[in-house]
Amino acid sequence: MSRILGIDPGSQCTGVGIIDVDATGKASHVFHAPLKLATGEAAGKDGFALRLKRLLEALGEVIDAHRPDEVAIERVFMARNPDSALKLGQARGAAICAVVLRDLPVHEYAAREVKLAVVGKGGAEKLQVQHMVGIMLNLKGRLQADAADALAIAITHAHVRASARRMGVDVREAWSRK
Repeated sequence: MSRILGIDPGSQCTGVGIIDVDATGKASHVFHAPLKLATGEAAGKDGFALRLKRLLEALGEVIDAHRPDEVAIERVFMARNPDSALKLGQARGAAICAVVLRDLPVHEYAAREVKLAVVGKGGAEKLQVQHMVGIMLNLKGRLQADAADALAIAITHAHVRASARRMGVDVREAWSRK
């Protein structure tokens, strides 16, 4: 059994999702939540550093509580707004720090790759991702978007890892050969 933490980084809300994957490749839901970062003092424009601190601490608590074996995180895409892209990159950096401080391996996937792996279409809508994650993990009700994306990232890594093992290649190489 392997436990995978998926992270959908954000500067206001970061999604986390954890799945267990058995030897046959079957995934089961363990935990998911949106980590709300922009609350209280951290909500204002001067509170960005506090949001990063809150992300580092909250993610550390999730890791300590659930003990994942490895982590998959969404790669940053270039947004139209450079300031937003910079903040997203900083949040992603804080998330990666929380992970590597606990000596966990990190795997990165682009949003398009995650959508392709979970929905079968790289340009899938958020609602399609939420729906498919719910079906794959047998979850009832509508999932919060960031948490659903985090679970989708974990599922993607589980698929890539299983395929890489079957082919006898390293996981990091399997997805990078485009």
